[in-house]
Amino acid sequence: MDIKKDIRFRVYVAFTGICLLGAAILIKAATIQVKEGPRLRRLAKEMHTDTTTLDAERGNIYTEDGLLLCSSIPQFDVHIDFSVISPKLFNNNVDSLSGCLSHLFKDATPQQYRQVLLTAYNNKDRYYQLRRNLPYYEYEALRSFPIFNKGQAYGGFIEDPKVKRINPYGMLAYRTIGLWRENSQAIGLEATYDSVLTGESGSCVVQKETGGVWVPLDGSQIDAQDGKDIVTTLDISMQDVAEHAMMSVLQQYECLNGTCVVMEVQTGKIRALVNLGRQKDGSYWEDFNYAMLPTEPGSTFKLATLLSLLNDKYVTINDMVNAEGGAIRFGNRVMKDSHLGLGVIPIKTAFAHSSNVSMAKLANTYYYKQPEKYIEHLKALHLNLKTGIDLAGERRPLVKSPESKSWSATTLPWMATGYEVLITPLHTCMLYNSIANGGKMMKPYLISAIREYGKDVKVYKPTVLIEKVGDSSVVAQLKECMRAVVTEGTAKSIESPYYTMAGKTGTAQVADKGIKYTDGVYQGSFVGYFPAEKPKYTIAVVIRTKPHSGVYYGGTIAAPVFRMIADKVFAYSMGSWDGPLDSFAKLNRNNMLASRASTNNYNVLLHSLGLQPVGIAVGDRNAIAQLSTDSSKKLSILPRPVYTGLMPDVKGLGLKDAVYLLENQGLQVQVQGRGRVQAQSVAPGQKIAKGQNITLQLT
Repeated sequence: MDIKKDIRFRVYVAFTGICLLGAAILIKAATIQVKEGPRLRRLAKEMHTDTTTLDAERGNIYTEDGLLLCSSIPQFDVHIDFSVISPKLFNNNVDSLSGCLSHLFKDATPQQYRQVLLTAYNNKDRYYQLRRNLPYYEYEALRSFPIFNKGQAYGGFIEDPKVKRINPYGMLAYRTIGLWRENSQAIGLEATYDSVLTGESGSCVVQKETGGVWVPLDGSQIDAQDGKDIVTTLDISMQDVAEHAMMSVLQQYECLNGTCVVMEVQTGKIRALVNLGRQKDGSYWEDFNYAMLPTEPGSTFKLATLLSLLNDKYVTINDMVNAEGGAIRFGNRVMKDSHLGLGVIPIKTAFAHSSNVSMAKLANTYYYKQPEKYIEHLKALHLNLKTGIDLAGERRPLVKSPESKSWSATTLPWMATGYEVLITPLHTCMLYNSIANGGKMMKPYLISAIREYGKDVKVYKPTVLIEKVGDSSVVAQLKECMRAVVTEGTAKSIESPYYTMAGKTGTAQVADKGIKYTDGVYQGSFVGYFPAEKPKYTIAVVIRTKPHSGVYYGGTIAAPVFRMIADKVFAYSMGSWDGPLDSFAKLNRNNMLASRASTNNYNVLLHSLGLQPVGIAVGDRNAIAQLSTDSSKKLSILPRPVYTGLMPDVKGLGLKDAVYLLENQGLQVQVQGRGRVQAQSVAPGQKIAKGQNITLQLT
């Protein structure tokens, strides 16, 4: 009996324990199902599904005539996981793969590639870097090669796609167009219109299938919205002309930096914007937007002073002013003209010769007791505000007022001549453009449209900031003064016989960060427009010289840049106006100027002008010729003598003519730059030998 009781007791205990364990399992299962179930189901799902981001394609940047200024191209970094490649697959295909790699990249022999692949395979490298920044066509070729065509699971082929932003025209307008890099700060239009260009990313849910392959789930994809394109006002031909003109002067005088703004008079469109700074190695690059950096403008600011005086009817440009021989004292400071000796002269002449004394004296005479009136004129011209150009990075200008802590008894006369005031070259261009435009001040802008799928979704129109900066009489007087600057004043060296221009030179001693006024850094500038009778473009050129440079006047370093740009814009009919031959034909034909050219080129030119030469050089139509006139002013095309064994003078020739002439002499020609021949490495008249090398420097 005791044994039966003992067995029964054990059975009850075991049964009770089993029941309790079962109850505990049920309770735990219920708890997991109710309390932790959602979290665990989510974790399980995440192990087998994932959400991937579908990147939007960044928009392009174009010119108004459809030229591509900036775009995105795909690039690929390729790595190899050698640990997943089977020995049979590797050994059977390593030789053919080595040959394919050698043929594609052409940087090593098949044997060298085979050794590299063997070493990486023996080391079982899991993330061997094969190539970086592959273009799409090379990537497509690479993934079709033996072994790699098995994909990542069996061939170990791992690609890391990325997007590279490219500027097809290199440095042209580089600082204006800007730079965009992933996870880096953007600049230029890329930064200003980043939200427009970027678009919106999409998404897609993918599920892991057998074998570790991720497959998109049907209906889960949300398409990316590609970025919109922007259309700029830039003209790439003018940009190219402006950059080369600026570069030639910067290199010649080893200047610190230079900026140039080309603005369309009637609209305010920026057609070219050049910003070049000197690098440590002596080269120049678009490193900073100097056009939007406020500086002391110097004598170009005299236009604002004279505009104020004329608007207040205090003077006319024919009134006389005493330049005091070129020196005058204001308080404890003496102001001087760059050239002494000027006496009592018309205000027009004082402006044309950029007399500091005259302009400061006039401003001090009429505004000394009411300086706030002069300041209000400057503010009315928006010189105390940002221009509002659609480009990130514009700095705020500084126009002092009598309430300023730094205001003194000499502030007013110095402001009148462009000191103790800070404005950007863009402000100066905008001011001069208003005079060229008959008094209407236009807001400068760079974007003409935003485009989506080839259609404009937003179009930007010209914006008028001020309807009239002065009445018609005031504007006419200012135009007359600026015309005099070119015909008889500080910029008379750039006057053209083919078209008219007007403007103002400026020279200012400036102080930069880390540089004092006493370090001899100057800023030379020229701002003007052309043609003077019916202005089409306004051009502002500002160049900062190296310390203690011997050449720094605006008429010497900045005005020639203006002339070079204007010449080429006019000569090549940029801007959709009538061809220049009409203007050439109106000239006195007895005073025609001609560069050296081929017989054929002269024939084409003279026939275009409706001229018939009485004599034409006989022989090769590509031979270098020269124009000649006899006593009756009749034109002849005569051969230009070239002496065998002596270096000819090819400066001023076009490249084709120069190369033809030199190669006929048996010389080996090397070329640097573009345009016409500016310099030659072997001086004219020197003895030469067949096969000798010569380098031509083009403008």
